[in-house]
Amino acid sequence: MYELSIKGDMASAHFLRGYEGKCKNLHGHTWQIEVVIASRQLDRLGMVADFAILKKQLKEFLSSLDHMCLNELAYFKDVNPTTENIARYVYEQYAKMIHPLKIKHVQAWESSTSSVVYYE
Repeated sequence: MYELSIKGDMASAHFLRGYEGKCKNLHGHTWQIEVVIASRQLDRLGMVADFAILKKQLKEFLSSLDHMCLNELAYFKDVNPTTENIARYVYEQYAKMIHPLKIKHVQAWESSTSSVVYYE
């Protein structure tokens, strides 16, 4: 089994609905996102996938979230934009871009000391 890892970042704002702490107010993070892809097979060149293509796709995907208030996205109208839900959102949406490759997990850091891993 092979695991391929790529990383990207985005600067986005959010606020947590129903939360009784500082995070109930609008604030931002520079989110660090890591996507790990797992595969049992290699392509004809001996790669799981081309890093350059995957990084370009991840950058394109994350740019759609960059400098946004995540609460304004349709997905987060009913889902609180916690780090947990952001990791899940990236997992689900980025998986559509790289199909048929399979994501093992997505890790989202809201700071250098706080992160969440999402996997199915």
